[in-house]
Amino acid sequence: MRGPPSCGSKKGDIYSFGIVFKEIIWRNGPYTEVDILTPKEIIDRVKHPTGDRFFRPVAKHIPIAAPDLVTEITSSCWKEDPNASPSFNQILKIVHKYRKGTSTNIMDNMMKIMEKYANNLEDVVAERTQQLEDEKKKTDSLLYRMLPQSVAEQLKQGKTVAAETFEEVTIYFSDIVGFTTLASNSTPMQVVDLLNSLYTVFDDVITQHDVYKVETIGDAYMLVSGLPVRNGRQNVYEIANCSLDILSAVMGFTIPHLPQQKLRVRIGVHTGACVAGVVGLTMPRYCLFGDAVNTASRMESHGEPLRIHISPYTYNALKDSEQYECCCRGEINIKGKGSMTTYWLVGREGFEKPLPDEMLRMRKMSSFEKHSQEDSKATFELPFPDDLFEVRKMSDINLNDKVNSQDAHSKDVIYNDACKEQSKNVNKEHNRNCNIGYTNMGVTDETSSNNLVQL
Repeated sequence: MRGPPSCGSKKGDIYSFGIVFKEIIWRNGPYTEVDILTPKEIIDRVKHPTGDRFFRPVAKHIPIAAPDLVTEITSSCWKEDPNASPSFNQILKIVHKYRKGTSTNIMDNMMKIMEKYANNLEDVVAERTQQLEDEKKKTDSLLYRMLPQSVAEQLKQGKTVAAETFEEVTIYFSDIVGFTTLASNSTPMQVVDLLNSLYTVFDDVITQHDVYKVETIGDAYMLVSGLPVRNGRQNVYEIANCSLDILSAVMGFTIPHLPQQKLRVRIGVHTGACVAGVVGLTMPRYCLFGDAVNTASRMESHGEPLRIHISPYTYNALKDSEQYECCCRGEINIKGKGSMTTYWLVGREGFEKPLPDEMLRMRKMSSFEKHSQEDSKATFELPFPDDLFEVRKMSDINLNDKVNSQDAHSKDVIYNDACKEQSKNVNKEHNRNCNIGYTNMGVTDETSSNNLVQL
């Protein structure tokens, strides 16, 4: 104030009470609405007003249920003339007027204030607890993407995760055909965008199957089923289904910066035993070790574009289901493994998603071969005994009429010759039916037809 006394005064305390009262009600500083001014500038403007305009705090948006009380107290305490300011007894009377006869016991007031604070504190604690739970879920979700959930839980508890042997798992490898050339003709940013787009599609597919994504190294993508939670023989079916879905998804994938170029992948699958465990303390990784990992990698590297190359162990496991369609590739030399008879997985019963044309052709040939074998078996087993009966009957008649003097041994010789002749006729008819079927499928090469018959 202008012309302040040499020491404090009661009227000065009234002005100070008004400032403190404003801070309590609004829960902020007295001049927060003009925070661009320094404390010294604020004091100067209070002491030296401009004309009849006195510099006082702004009392707007009163956050309590008695705005008139606040307005009356603040305006009376901030008057320019100290003699016009109320005393503390007068302020108390103003408060009593707005309390409307309620108790003014100090303990009651304290209890009400504490109750209000406790209620507010419970809401604040509940809000903070919910925020903590949400952040914990986000952290756990990120951790479970990097490690299997069972392994992550052990690490969170401070336990050491021991390596474990799994008797049967199925491992999947895939990579992009011609990736080196593709990368050399693209910028690093385009390569990252390509891999991120492709593996985002793969990640969406694997969420539909009981598989674990082990890692991605460059363009290589590795999956496994059967660990860390064992699922019996189901592991081979999960990887087979996932492989077909991934290959189908690749058919509809477009390279972002080369939309006219088709992306092709190679897929290799093997079933066997392996050891799995956590390696490292900083950025720990869940890694697989064993010959099965190497064999699965060889299945991929010795495969062909847009095909699923499987080992004989995987083929034997799938064969038990009778739902999967496979074609024998034949005997090939696998690096580090020697000669091995491998197979192509070309489809599954009821699988109607898009697949490469070559796989569809192989699938039709596999289906036709299966039906041809059934027809051949039926042709040989059903008509042949009746014809053979007639041949033997005719042979017996001929023997009785023309060679009555010959012994039983001669009859058996004639009978065996008749059987051989009938068998030749049946085989000729079967081969003629097969050739007609292959011609209808578009297979005209004689060598290819013979190979299919041998399969």
